[in-house]
Amino acid sequence: MGLFDSLMGHGSKVDPADLNKRLDGVLIDGEAPQLAFRIVRDFFVFTQHRLILVDIQGMTGSKVSYTSVPYRAITRFAVETAGTFDLDSELKIWVSGSATPIERTLGKGSDVRGIQRALATGVWR
Repeated sequence: MGLFDSLMGHGSKVDPADLNKRLDGVLIDGEAPQLAFRIVRDFFVFTQHRLILVDIQGMTGSKVSYTSVPYRAITRFAVETAGTFDLDSELKIWVSGSATPIERTLGKGSDVRGIQRALATGVWR
């Protein structure tokens, strides 16, 4: 299964050209996306070295926030799946040196299990 064949989140795939454009200048030499998930307009990108959270902001999407988390810095993570009345899932990632986790809301239809598997694979390499 290719990288872009396994991209999920609200039933949409990540456009390879858009992902490459968004990550231009962010990836280091020899680093490549291994897996990516699209959540509405945002991306979770898993490379061989780190997790990159791409938060596209504003109406035009021209403002973008990149959060880079090396796998070795992740001390724990939690995924809370959606319930009957709560349609959103929650992702929390604790990073060493910070008591407050990185939190993201995952919309209905997001591949919560895929994101959890990708995090577990990266953290326990």
